[in-house]
Amino acid sequence: MATFRAFWVERGDKGFARSIISRDVDDLPAGDLLIEVRYSSLNYKDAMSATGRPGVTRNYPHTPGIDAAGTVLESSVDTFSPGDAVIAMGFDLGMNTPGGFGQRIRIPAGWAIPLPAGLTLEQAMILGTAGFTAALSVEKLESAGMTPAGGPVLVTGATGGVGSVAVMVLSQRGYTVHAVTGKSSQHGFLREIGAAVVVGREAALAGADRPLLRETWGGVVDTVGGDILFNAVKSLRYGASLAACGLVASPAFSATVLPFILRHVNLLGIDSVELPIEHKIALWQKLGGDWRIDGLDALKQPLRLAELSPAIDRILAGEMVGRGVLQLDD
Repeated sequence: MATFRAFWVERGDKGFARSIISRDVDDLPAGDLLIEVRYSSLNYKDAMSATGRPGVTRNYPHTPGIDAAGTVLESSVDTFSPGDAVIAMGFDLGMNTPGGFGQRIRIPAGWAIPLPAGLTLEQAMILGTAGFTAALSVEKLESAGMTPAGGPVLVTGATGGVGSVAVMVLSQRGYTVHAVTGKSSQHGFLREIGAAVVVGREAALAGADRPLLRETWGGVVDTVGGDILFNAVKSLRYGASLAACGLVASPAFSATVLPFILRHVNLLGIDSVELPIEHKIALWQKLGGDWRIDGLDALKQPLRLAELSPAIDRILAGEMVGRGVLQLDD
């Protein structure tokens, strides 16, 4: 019986315990594809799953990891063959289905995305769900009319996974990016990856008690939620849009209808989990082609299984910068 190493989260009397164990491939759930995972990435949702936060994982013990990139070992469908390089992300992977923090996963074929020709497996996981979400936010904003000529674009939570990739995507597409962070030590990092201006968190929160703020932004990618989100809505230029894709600050904010009925602005929701697989494949093709990001290694924080648990604590504490990329080779 084949075995593999996996990160393991168990519920106990004193909370949730994390370890690295050896698992049998036969213990994985049924599925069309057995995949050897070469790389995964650490996302905020993975940290929530690893600590038992409500709304992510129902049943334990469990292996998190909402992202995986690797090679097909076994396939029961004609659309994939052994040896194919694939990405798996979203749907139930790493939530209630064993995820990418193990060296093997078994999934439905409808969750798998062929690796684009312009990306390596490692580059795909530097992006991962966070990078995909950033690109999806930009794509939706541009579909709503955002252009570089429409004014500067604000990115909140800019040192995080989604925010840092959003800064890079936008700057390489010709936008003037203003990046919000509460980390004064990371201003240089943000400028290196493409931010023209760095905005402090306190400045982004100023005026939360006012119904409208000065028209400033031609678009916004918001990764944090809370009053920073609606301050940005109140600062959109006439007809511009904000893409909301995160809630690390808060899922709630104080709001009025005034920006919407006086400035004709839009609040756009972003979901990468249940997005149809056809859309996922098309956007990954963009990320490997016309939207391919130069200098992705600047975001990479390399991890091994033994380093994963402290990295989970760092991301929950807001101390992770860029993208934690997990290499699963022995």
